[in-house]
Amino acid sequence: MAPDIGVNGTSSGGLILSFGEMLIDFVPTVSGVSLAEAPGFLKAPGGAPANVAIAVARLGGKAAFSGKLGDDEFGHMLAGILKENGVRGDGITFDVGARTALAFVTLRADGEREFMFYRNPSADMLLTPEELNLELIRSIFSHRLRCESQARRRKKNAKVFHYGSISLIVEPCRSAHLRAMEVAKEAGALLSYDPNLRLPLWPSAEEAREQIMSIWEKAEIIKVSDVELEFLTGSDKVDDATALSLWHPGLKLLLVTLGEKGCNYYTKVHFHGSVEGFHVKTVDTTGAGDSFVGALLCKIVDDHSVLEDETRLREILKFANACGAITTTKKGAIPALPTEADVLTLVRGP
Repeated sequence: MAPDIGVNGTSSGGLILSFGEMLIDFVPTVSGVSLAEAPGFLKAPGGAPANVAIAVARLGGKAAFSGKLGDDEFGHMLAGILKENGVRGDGITFDVGARTALAFVTLRADGEREFMFYRNPSADMLLTPEELNLELIRSIFSHRLRCESQARRRKKNAKVFHYGSISLIVEPCRSAHLRAMEVAKEAGALLSYDPNLRLPLWPSAEEAREQIMSIWEKAEIIKVSDVELEFLTGSDKVDDATALSLWHPGLKLLLVTLGEKGCNYYTKVHFHGSVEGFHVKTVDTTGAGDSFVGALLCKIVDDHSVLEDETRLREILKFANACGAITTTKKGAIPALPTEADVLTLVRGP
C-alpha cells in the first residue's frame, strides 16, 4: 500500500531555494578502475545543491537555485539544464574570468566514489554578497500582508533555504553564504543543511570540521551520512548517542543516512527511530543523498507539522529512501533523479 503523504503528482506550493555549487561530473564509463585507467567518461551535471533543486522539481515541487557559474560553455549548459528541469535560475550569476568547476569521479565496483576536483578557483568560489539575488532569498514575508499583490508575491518566494558546506571553504563565497543564510532566516525560511563533506577541497580535516560546525546551530533540518557523523564527532560508532551529540536546541530534525540500510531520524519532540532502505542494483551512488534531501523537503515545505507527527514523518522518509535508492541505479546524479511515478513504483512494490 502506498503511503498517504501527498505523493500523487501534485506540485507543492512553497518554493525551495538551494544555494551553492553546480559543476560538471565526469564519471568513468567503467566501474572499479582508477581515473588513469578509465577508457572514457560520461559528462554529467552535478553539484549537491543543484542536485537537490532538480530533485525537488522532478518530484513536482517548486525549486530555485542560487550560485555562480563560469561564463563558458559548461556554465551556460548547466544553467540550461536547470531551466529544462523546471528550476528557477534567477539566482544565477556568471563569472567572465573563472571557469565552471569540474570533478572527475572514480567509481568503485560497489558504486561508491572518490573525487578529483578542478577549481583553481572556479566560478562558484567567487560569488560575492553583492551578487546575491536578495529578492529571491527573502523567502517568507510578514504575516501582516495588506493587499492581494503582496500575497501573490509571497507565494513566489522561498519557504525553505537549503545549503551545504563547500561554499564555506574560501572567500568571497563564504561571506556570500553567510549573508544568504542571514537574509533567509530573517525572512522566516526553514533552514536545511547537508554538509556534503568533500575532504579533498578543504585545506585540512580540522578546517573542514571547524567550518562545517561554525554554522551548525543555524539550521533547523540537518542531514548527515554515517561517514560524516563519524567525521564530525570523532566516534567510530553510528548510534543514537553519537548522533544526539550533534543536537542543538534550535534543531527540528536530524537525519543520519545509512546507504542501502535507510536512515535514522531524531526530532525536537523527542521521538526517534529508523526507516529501512530499498535494495536495488547500485551503479553509482552520486546524488543519492541529494535525492533523499530533495524528496524530504518537497514533502514538508508546506506543512512543517509533519516534523511532529512520527507516523507521517516515517512515511515521508520511506519515500525519500526510495528516491535515494533509485538515484543509485544510473551513472551521474541529475540524469538519475527519479520522478514521482518512479518512486511510487518502487514504494508499492510488485
